[in-house]
Amino acid sequence: MLILIWLRGLLVRRTGRLAAAAAGIALAVALPAALGAFLATAKATMTARSIQRVAVDWQVEQQPGQSVSVPMPGTSKQVSFARIGGFESRQAGQTLTTGAGQVLGLPAGYAATFPGELRLLAGNANGPLLAQQTAANLHAQPGASVTVRRPGLPDATVTVTGVVELLAADSLFQRVGAPPGAQPQAPPDNVLLLPESDWRRMFDGIARDRVRTQFHVRIDHRLPPDPAAAYTAVTGQARNLEERMAGSGLVGDNLGAALDAAREDALYSQVLFLFLGAPAVVLAALLAGLVTRTGAPRRMAEQALLRTRGASRGTLVRLALAETALVGVAGVLAGLGLAALAGRALFGSANVSWWAAALGLLVAAVTVLPPTLHATTVAAARRPVGGPRRSPAWLRYGLDLWLLAGSAVVFWITSKNGYQLVLVPEGLPQLSVDYWAFAGPALLWTGAGLLIWRLTRTMPITWAVRPLAGGLAGTVSAMLTRQRAPLARTATLAALAVAFAVSTSVFDTTYRQQAQVDAELTNGADVTVSQAAATQGQLAAVPGVARVEPLQHRFAYVGSDLQDLYGIRPSTVRLHDAYVSGGTAREILDRLARQPDALLVSQETVNDFQLHLGDQVRLRTENGRTVPFHYAGVITEFPTAPRDSFLVANASYLARTMPADTMYLISTDGAQPRQVAAALRGRLGPTAKVTDVQTTRQVVGSSLTAVDLAGLTTIELGYALALAAMATGLLLALGFAERRRTYALARVLGATPRQLGSFVWAEVALVGVAAAVLGALCGWALSRMLVAVLSGVFDPPPDALAVPWAYLAVLAILGVAALLAAGTATVRAARRPPLTVLRDL
Repeated sequence: MLILIWLRGLLVRRTGRLAAAAAGIALAVALPAALGAFLATAKATMTARSIQRVAVDWQVEQQPGQSVSVPMPGTSKQVSFARIGGFESRQAGQTLTTGAGQVLGLPAGYAATFPGELRLLAGNANGPLLAQQTAANLHAQPGASVTVRRPGLPDATVTVTGVVELLAADSLFQRVGAPPGAQPQAPPDNVLLLPESDWRRMFDGIARDRVRTQFHVRIDHRLPPDPAAAYTAVTGQARNLEERMAGSGLVGDNLGAALDAAREDALYSQVLFLFLGAPAVVLAALLAGLVTRTGAPRRMAEQALLRTRGASRGTLVRLALAETALVGVAGVLAGLGLAALAGRALFGSANVSWWAAALGLLVAAVTVLPPTLHATTVAAARRPVGGPRRSPAWLRYGLDLWLLAGSAVVFWITSKNGYQLVLVPEGLPQLSVDYWAFAGPALLWTGAGLLIWRLTRTMPITWAVRPLAGGLAGTVSAMLTRQRAPLARTATLAALAVAFAVSTSVFDTTYRQQAQVDAELTNGADVTVSQAAATQGQLAAVPGVARVEPLQHRFAYVGSDLQDLYGIRPSTVRLHDAYVSGGTAREILDRLARQPDALLVSQETVNDFQLHLGDQVRLRTENGRTVPFHYAGVITEFPTAPRDSFLVANASYLARTMPADTMYLISTDGAQPRQVAAALRGRLGPTAKVTDVQTTRQVVGSSLTAVDLAGLTTIELGYALALAAMATGLLLALGFAERRRTYALARVLGATPRQLGSFVWAEVALVGVAAAVLGALCGWALSRMLVAVLSGVFDPPPDALAVPWAYLAVLAILGVAALLAAGTATVRAARRPPLTVLRDL
């Protein structure tokens, strides 16, 4: 009965304080619960996207001299391959020929079974089909006759009915069973697709070493939603099939390879959860603890009064447990409700991680229970009188400085060796995370928090409050000096909340920016056009096109290494500073422009051939012609170029010495790149190759960056705003509420409301300035370290941090509003008749 009476009294008389403590618990529960829902949804999305990206799940290749008699799982189609000497076409009185190529025999219904393998560009798919590049090489359209040069057999002629794009050419022409280093560098340019009956009639007599047979398989896609579990299931099925075939066939596991990449993305999502979620949970727990601590003096007085009236220590312990349970359960339910609403709005699912409820109860037990247990003796309620209070041990021994020094050392060591958060141990199918890389940011966050506490405890208060307090500066300073410890706690938590908001927003904005840069680097621009018989002016006239940059491309040998060679106009091309080494992009391009035969070389080529600036580099064409260049600088990335070895030269010099094909990098005027790409395809015809950055981002970007990061960002940034507002306004308001007795006594002694206002606004100003300045500095340092530690996510690394000024402005406005609200409410409460306030207390 006493417990119920006690709880009822708390709900009636301490409603605001209980609600504030429960709000802290709710914040500690809501974020991990919502992020748990995010992770589950993101993993399921990654698995689904990986499956969608794969055109053919398995390519089971029959080994020479063997016959596969084991039935294929799922749906399968037999595909035949033949290597031929080349193709020939006569168009407008001109004979065009190609080099060696491949002819595939496709069974009926292949395109419907594997829709991601082929895309019809022109004509119909009822007969012989030419690949887009082959059609461009032969200038062939549907209805054209193409001669096939069959080794050991007479030439054969077919009439083309359609032109298709091979969407998954890399996997289609892979060497099944070969290690990654032995795979073809590029799929064949010359490909003809025939109906199965036509292929057999044409190639039945060809040499066996020129043909091969594959079974293309689509397996059951009812897989676990977690990419790692799905990967294990798929690879296990593939190995089981290979075991049953007993050497007669090998499985090219395309789906397993896609899921392998997805499970790495899933692990990165867990990294983001740890990096960006854990500090927020700690701050919410600290907030709940400080809310409870601000009411400790009154609680100790009330419980001491119960002790004097006969309540046993056990009774007070039960009352403390009841209060903790009330706050904990209320906070957990509120947090789970918020997480469910966020999950429904952002992810379409209200499922939350229920383990967060246990975390909330643990936070309540750690933050709410100890202060209430501490007040179970009369001695604990006695206020200490006189004598200086000793500083905490960590402050005396400089723990904050040691932590910051440790953070700098760890960051220097790990960044010097290069970060690799996601590890793939040799021979093991399981990925792991190098959590040691987290030590630097963790030490920085902890050390910065303690340093802020040190600074706010030791700041010269008299000097700081003089502009607001005027002649009462000494009195106000004396009062604030006595309240130095709670003032420092409030300012520290507010500064850490600001730092969390700044670092999270900067990191998320930089992440989104670099995901777009990565896609643009791969695609070249918003839209890229190649193999098109069009001029720059014709492309610029298409609706939605804002800028067209021509780019020459061909291949050339450096020694025996065949590399991509690009010709650019240095005065008009746009490059990021991260694309070059040894100077800014403008400096490197100016160097290229000043010397006609200058050549920019990738770092790998510089290392492989031991080049020095100014060295002559002799490039050789495929027909043996040699052209001299001079090595003028290093280029690390280039639009459309491969990641390892490539070369960049002046377009004018390249046009005179080594004529190349021209491609165009197109920037849109704000129109959707997909729409502009569709308009260009309609204008240029089926032989032109048109790609857009939106489609490319879905292909090259991780599932996390392409789909789910927006929801994660919304949750974290909204949480940061709420946390910053509560840490500034709520803690101040509760601290002011505890000092109502002081303000009432000051009124009795003759203090005017204006004088009391100077006490309040001086404290508001100190907390606000400390939170803004120290929090911004800490947030900036954390942002730099977070981006550096997660450098594996960014490719290429950013030139500079992306700062979300609009969000930071909202953060500043909300923080100022919370401070003003707390100060205004306190000043208004201080104007109440002092005897009424003292009687209520």
